[in-house]
Amino acid sequence: MLKASAIAGTAACSGCGSRVGPFSFPGAIIGAARDRGHELRGDRRLDEPVAEWHTVDVVIVGGGVAGLASAWTLDKLGLRDFVLLELEEALGGTSRGGRSDVSAYPWGAHYLPTPMPENIELLRLLHEAGAIEQFDADGSAVYAEEQLCRDPEERLFYDGQWHEDLLPSDVSDRERGEWDRFRIEVDAWVAWRDPQGRRAFVLPSDRGSDDPKVAALDAISMTEWMEQRRFHSPFVRWEIEYACRDDYGTTLDQTSAWAGLFYFASRIRNPGESPQPLLTWPEGNGRLVRFFADQLGNRARTGMLVTAMRPAKSATSGGNGGGVDEAASLKPGSMPEGPFDGVEVVARSAADGILRGWRARHAIFAGPQFIARRIIENYDRERGDAVRQFTYAPWLVANLHLRDRPVEHSFPVAWDNVIRDGQGLGYVVATHQSGRDHGPTVLTYYRPLCEFTPSEGREWLESCDWNACVDVVLRDLEIAHSDLRPLIVRLDVMHWGHAMIRPVPGFRFGTARARCQERFGNIQFAHTDLSGIALFEEAFAHGCRAAREIADQQRERVP
Repeated sequence: MLKASAIAGTAACSGCGSRVGPFSFPGAIIGAARDRGHELRGDRRLDEPVAEWHTVDVVIVGGGVAGLASAWTLDKLGLRDFVLLELEEALGGTSRGGRSDVSAYPWGAHYLPTPMPENIELLRLLHEAGAIEQFDADGSAVYAEEQLCRDPEERLFYDGQWHEDLLPSDVSDRERGEWDRFRIEVDAWVAWRDPQGRRAFVLPSDRGSDDPKVAALDAISMTEWMEQRRFHSPFVRWEIEYACRDDYGTTLDQTSAWAGLFYFASRIRNPGESPQPLLTWPEGNGRLVRFFADQLGNRARTGMLVTAMRPAKSATSGGNGGGVDEAASLKPGSMPEGPFDGVEVVARSAADGILRGWRARHAIFAGPQFIARRIIENYDRERGDAVRQFTYAPWLVANLHLRDRPVEHSFPVAWDNVIRDGQGLGYVVATHQSGRDHGPTVLTYYRPLCEFTPSEGREWLESCDWNACVDVVLRDLEIAHSDLRPLIVRLDVMHWGHAMIRPVPGFRFGTARARCQERFGNIQFAHTDLSGIALFEEAFAHGCRAAREIADQQRERVP
């Protein structure tokens, strides 16, 4: 009771001395489709009559990056008879974007490191999407200059002023030396190879090493790893924790040492080099979502709440468990008669409330595992213990539409603007890539709720109305911009209750993750949570893999 009261109090007042609305500008909490998704919590009537049935080769459930990558890959493989069903009204999941009269802007993921040469599928996508103009004779990619993040890339607000980069130039020699020592540790892992020649950390991560030396990093937290190596500088610890909060929504204590080092080492090609350059767009990774959506056309159905999935003949996970009668269906008598070897999917349309069904040879479940256990028949019974080891970080994201920029007194505005003493991560500037450094813009503010447990964080979000959310955002941003409030034209908020998988110690190399990646009957799984880290590259790789596995199954069916 005391904990619940504290959470409600935090949402209501957002800190001593901070004013809670009413505000002079409009806005709203615009998503995600929480109420619709929460329908899956209660008892559902699987005997409801299905209004109409459709037959396709493949049903993809989930329109985030993994589902979109599955569709893109199926199309490349010539398997074009599919449908993609998405709960939200917009595709993209946490990579979706929005648009105003001033600029497009992100609602989540907002950049992509340029891939290493070995990541051929992702390079192919970026070439088709126009981010890569050509490949040189040696195979290296030439990126469209306007899509590479322009300078200045980042700055830090600390001690009353803005500084270039995240480690201020005036830190002590001892702290600078400790940061240099940390970079030596990272470079050692960049250079490391296992007996098979695999790197310890690489994107996508399934191409990295599972050597015991690497797996041992997953058994401890990043805090423990830093203590073992005597990293005590407040600046160094803050910067590494910032990285964990930024990519995983977790603190040093909550992040495995494997994930903490992955952030730094996976993005460096060779020891001593800088991290890979970043691609970014006004709408963030929503630019790539838009490319996927254009390829999909009318095969994507948004506003569709999938309520049930059933492997219709023999629901087996890799050949065992979960069998059902071959003639069974989600609604007895509602299906065409006769045995069916495939998958049945039922979804309710938000537009008209009609329950529709699809019968397919294969399905790709491209949603998080906590949803899979609620809609796939027998899945919770077979894999529930594994699924419960998946935990997800809640986030609050806000977009502030400004009529003009705040006054700057020190280092100029960058693409990524971090406030060291804030509760959030700071903000990115949607118009940065356009070269417009004056006049109207959109600032996207990010706050992971890692000071709570995941369930407490979701409770915190549910207890926050728009006024309370705005107060949280402004309390953070006004640390650096005291003149911000009069410049705001509109402020919208997104609640991400399950924004990203948490790479807690023991999860990456535990058994649950691998177990939940296995096929369940004719259902393949594709989602970034299957990697234990929520990155575009991981979701994309899982989507491509699931599509290829279906293509392999199709070939096996041909005599």
